[in-house]
Amino acid sequence: MSDGAAATRMLLTGVAELVTNDPAPDRDGGPLGIVRDAALLVEDGRIAWVGRALHAQEHLTGGGGPAERADRREAEEHRTLWDADVEIVDVGGGAVIPGFVDSHTHLVFGADRAQEFAARMAGQRYEAGGIRSTVAATRAATDDELRARLAGFVAELHAQGTTTFEVKSGYGLSVSSEERIVRLAREVTDEVTFLGAHVVPAEYADRPEAYVDLVVGEMLDACAPHSRWVDAFCERGAFTPEQSRRVLEAGAAAGLGVRVHGNQLGEGGGVQLAVELGAASVDHCTYLSDADVAALAASDTVATLLPGVEFSTRQPYPDARRLIDAGVTVALASDCNPGSSFTSSLPFCIAVAVRDMGMTPAEALWASTAGGAAALRRTDVGAIRPGVRADLTLLDAPSHVHLAYRPGVPLVARVWKDGAAVA
Repeated sequence: MSDGAAATRMLLTGVAELVTNDPAPDRDGGPLGIVRDAALLVEDGRIAWVGRALHAQEHLTGGGGPAERADRREAEEHRTLWDADVEIVDVGGGAVIPGFVDSHTHLVFGADRAQEFAARMAGQRYEAGGIRSTVAATRAATDDELRARLAGFVAELHAQGTTTFEVKSGYGLSVSSEERIVRLAREVTDEVTFLGAHVVPAEYADRPEAYVDLVVGEMLDACAPHSRWVDAFCERGAFTPEQSRRVLEAGAAAGLGVRVHGNQLGEGGGVQLAVELGAASVDHCTYLSDADVAALAASDTVATLLPGVEFSTRQPYPDARRLIDAGVTVALASDCNPGSSFTSSLPFCIAVAVRDMGMTPAEALWASTAGGAAALRRTDVGAIRPGVRADLTLLDAPSHVHLAYRPGVPLVARVWKDGAAVA
């Protein structure tokens, strides 16, 4: 840092590859909008400037000078001309990408389901009913226990480059427990989703319609003040399209945005319902008819794919190539939860999507940044351009391709959220 008062601005320089998700004629990578030998300036937690490193000094001093015609070494020699309140961070030839946007997680719960995972790996089929065991553990946990576990997951997300994340309820399934989950989730993110319609709890097993009545009534009233979204698991073993519609329409009437779990275990009505209701996203999309794909392509609803689920359950992976070629907007998310996808790593999801779902490295990166932002209907994250939040992930690699090329290697070197280091 320069001498004097604490820096109010930060300049990242020495960036071999800067992925902006802001395409322009003079940038590479199509939708990724790649700037090579780049720098960027952060002011007050927002991106203030993006460009070639050799032009950084000119921008900071407000005029021409050696940097306009010099290489990076000559610009370094003139660093003394730069404003004293700028912290200079040389990333040494790494790649900088937007912070990952994880638009689907379930982070507030008690206990894990490791034995269930082991049983699946031994051949037992996955069924959504396993959620009820997590419900029992979550109801039994204290607020402090849930809060501590949640803090650990947030630290995991940050360490792996995720700066924006959504958190769903759904492991309480009673008025008080669901309210507690969304209240705790709101302590760590504004992107909170009320998922009282996750599964029918054991005490309502013979009265599913009565449970839906509870969800759209007292439970929604308690949870809506802490939530931005409403969601429903429209799937066999969970809720029918008709039941899901009741929940989603009630949530929308309460001012919540709509999200849908759909088409995970087989073709069904989830996708069509999501499109009809103008949902921001429909998540899973493992089994799709041609009509489902066409409906998504003609809509603003994002198809959010969750490769960690298929990895953990040994179901077929969704066909991302089919969706992308049809013109559907695709997001990648972790679905971090204790039952079907206990990973918080979007780099892992990118590697799986490239290897097994027909995505290119560029498409997978876009889907886990700009795609996730679209699934949350956010324009202030998921990109690196002037005016957006300075949510940045530095890779210990010269290119974003290494996220898939080097699976399992911890490539995230530093992470900033709103311009402040979080990992």
